[in-house]
Amino acid sequence: MTRIRTDNLGEAKAFVLHRPHPSMQPLLRQLHVIGLDVHEAWPELPAEAVMADFVFYDADMAHEEQFPWKPGASPMPLIALIGSEAPGRLRWAMTMGAHAQLLKPVSDKGVYAALLVARSNFDRTNEAAAHITDLEARLSARQTIVQAVMIFVLRGKTQAEAYELLRQTAMAWRMTIEEAAQRLVANHSSEKVSDDSKRVDLP
Repeated sequence: MTRIRTDNLGEAKAFVLHRPHPSMQPLLRQLHVIGLDVHEAWPELPAEAVMADFVFYDADMAHEEQFPWKPGASPMPLIALIGSEAPGRLRWAMTMGAHAQLLKPVSDKGVYAALLVARSNFDRTNEAAAHITDLEARLSARQTIVQAVMIFVLRGKTQAEAYELLRQTAMAWRMTIEEAAQRLVANHSSEKVSDDSKRVDLP
């Protein structure tokens, strides 16, 4: 379960990707009051923005080329500044990976909440992605174990004997069953390729 971080935001670095405009002053002022190190950017984010803790971006005027990362792959929480509710612009804002939003004209209200919501959603997204990656790795490992067991089965072993032989092989090689299975499957594939290359098609 994701722990919601509500600790002090002081000294966090934030970039605001928005054309210079007086309407942004309440946001900039409130971010300074909260204690953030604020940097304005337009027409694009500088390379050092990848090290920022937060990025606010203009959902009405911004475009993908202004970001030094691919849509949906931001290394920090993103907060969309939304003025237009045109479906196309809202869809684009979501595609970029908005973790929270503020409606324009932005006031000094709701900025702190948006920061916390964005960080919480960002953490949840990363946790879910890590969980999916872990599940995929486990599934791949299980499939490799099955393949390794089948190698022994094809050599005349029962499934129980094959798994026990795989376990003993892993112990002898001082590695996990998954690692041993991966090596056995790789070796078996190499041997198969070698055998196939030696075959000569008769006329």
